[in-house]
Amino acid sequence: MGMLPVAVLAGGVASRLGALTASTPKSLLPVAGSPFIDWQLSLLARQGVSEVILCVGHLGEQIVAAVGDGAHFGLRVRYAFDGATLRGTGGALRGALPLLGERFFVLYGDSYLPCSFARVQAAHAACGAPALMTVLRNEGRWGRSNVLFSGNRLVEYDKHAARPGMAHIDFGLSVLSPGVLESMPPEPTFDLADLWRDLSLRGELAGLEVSERFYEIGSPAGIGDTEHYLRSLRAADDPHRTVLAGSG
Repeated sequence: MGMLPVAVLAGGVASRLGALTASTPKSLLPVAGSPFIDWQLSLLARQGVSEVILCVGHLGEQIVAAVGDGAHFGLRVRYAFDGATLRGTGGALRGALPLLGERFFVLYGDSYLPCSFARVQAAHAACGAPALMTVLRNEGRWGRSNVLFSGNRLVEYDKHAARPGMAHIDFGLSVLSPGVLESMPPEPTFDLADLWRDLSLRGELAGLEVSERFYEIGSPAGIGDTEHYLRSLRAADDPHRTVLAGSG
């Protein structure tokens, strides 16, 4: 079986970044010498992904102009537009369902996730649950821990209210089937975090622990960490170019 399609949630306003995203969508912010989305799509291509659906909203036309059909990344990229009113991560994903299949990956447009997508896909196929979330043992290092993960089982996810014993965090890569979205209330706008919480409480959200840390550009500190990490990757690929770029 080939790799599942990937839905990338790239439609948010990114208010935490202030003036940086006033006229530029977060996905196109320059990071380590390239628009962030270039890094993200290149990673997906290396993972063996061929189909990507970009869920766009705020300044989404700029993303379309920059990425096009994705051919120069070795991908087929299509778009699902929020429209005049942003629908939140859950509403945006539900709007993209006609472009997705029976199972698909979901990740956020500000995340760079250096883990094995094939391992995540295989875990979802084997788990018997309609959805699977990757989790990282966090202990408060990269934001507030929001997952109770015990005995290789995801017991509870809650983005808004931590409970005792929560030591893991949502890593940012999930797999799900469309039925779980179709079961949500009909309101056009909702947060994907609410879906994850409901599924976890019903025992329908499997968990897979990963050991790699995630990188994100949702905050100034996150941009700094991601810049450093991606520059290190570029240095490993082409040390001469990186030395020249960093000189002076």
